Amino acid sequence: MEIQNTSVLVTGGSRGLGRALALALASGGARVVLVARNRGELDRTVELIRQRGAEAYGIAGDIGSKVDIYPICAQAAALVGPIDILIQNASTLGPVPLRLLLDTHCEDLEEVLNVNLIGPFRLTKVIVGSMALRGRGLVIAVSSDAAVEAYSGWGAYSVSKAALDHMTRLLAVELKDTGVRFLSIDPGEMDTRMHADAMPDADRSALARPEDVAARVMETIRHVDEIPNGAREVLR
Repeated sequence: MEIQNTSVLVTGGSRGLGRALALALASGGARVVLVARNRGELDRTVELIRQRGAEAYGIAGDIGSKVDIYPICAQAAALVGPIDILIQNASTLGPVPLRLLLDTHCEDLEEVLNVNLIGPFRLTKVIVGSMALRGRGLVIAVSSDAAVEAYSGWGAYSVSKAALDHMTRLLAVELKDTGVRFLSIDPGEMDTRMHADAMPDADRSALARPEDVAARVMETIRHVDEIPNGAREVLR
């Protein structure tokens, strides 16, 4: 898939992998809209991209909030036109330190599902219709090995990512004749704030840099037509 001159929406775009992807996509010639809750971090990332001569915009919003979804999508389309690539990167672990699933409050599980699953579902419902009408588009769900492995203490996050993976597979089947492609990407363990929150004692030197992972995601996007629709790609 060609990246240059595409319109891209990246959720969780102010830091970590989302930030690295926004920088890489903009450098590749895409018009990038970043969504994040923290306005300060968002503005700094957008300014960095613009300093490099690329096009980027920031929208402060909460993917887990139902009332934020339509304004986010409307603003994004007004800024860069119909979205060609939607990267569902925003995630939350829930309460940290991590806890056993049965020790997780129902409200905390609900919050994790709102951000990691329901929010992406709502965004997809709003954006994919335009993709289908144009006969092209790509939706990437950023997953985790916690979606397929049962790690003690990662329950709420694991449940949400497993559901996100399967939702991606279902959408690929249901929209197989529209030209819209769906892909789950497991980026592996990265040196990010989220990983530090989850595993504060981890050896940071053993973790991948988000910039390196973003480069691999870029290659995956460029060759997405060679990957089965709805596949789960593991980047290691």
